[in-house]
Parts: sequence; structure tokens; C-alpha cells
Amino acid sequence: MAAALTEGQEPDPDEPLGWQPIWKRPRTPKSKAAKAELRKQRKRLQGAGKRRLAASQSRRPRSRQNRIGNAAARRDARALSRVRHSNAWLW
Repeated sequence: MAAALTEGQEPDPDEPLGWQPIWKRPRTPKSKAAKAELRKQRKRLQGAGKRRLAASQSRRPRSRQNRIGNAAARRDARALSRVRHSNAWLW
């Protein structure tokens, strides 16, 4: 870039300086209509994401580990209940 410029010549401020990462590019001002459009789009996408999450949650099979844990807890609860409801005296 510097080699392309001749002595005493400045680059145009409006002219882009070749490739730049997006976070270094100057921000272009958006009109109110463009902002409203983006807001609508963001809301639509968020709604779709929520619906997708809800749909996947309702149909998702539980993990095997989770089922094993629940079964063990049920067995323990059943055994405790039997002891509690039996008429055997525990001293």
C-alpha cells in the first residue's frame, strides 16, 4: 500500500483500505426502516429458535444413565415404603 503511494500523496478517506477485519471497518449508519426490519428479523429468528427447542425437548429420549438413576431411586423408595408400612417393629 505504501509503495503504491507516491511521495506526498495521502489515501482518500472515503476509499476503502483493502481488506480489513469486520471489527475494524467503519460502521455504516442504518436508517430507522432498516433497524425496524432487523428487529423484526431478530424477533422472527428468536421465535423459531424457541419453537425448535420446545419441539426437540418434547420428543427427546431420556439418556440411559438418567433412566437407570430413576429406576434405582424408585427401588430405594419402594423398599423404604415397605419398611415403613410393614407392621414389623424395628427397635
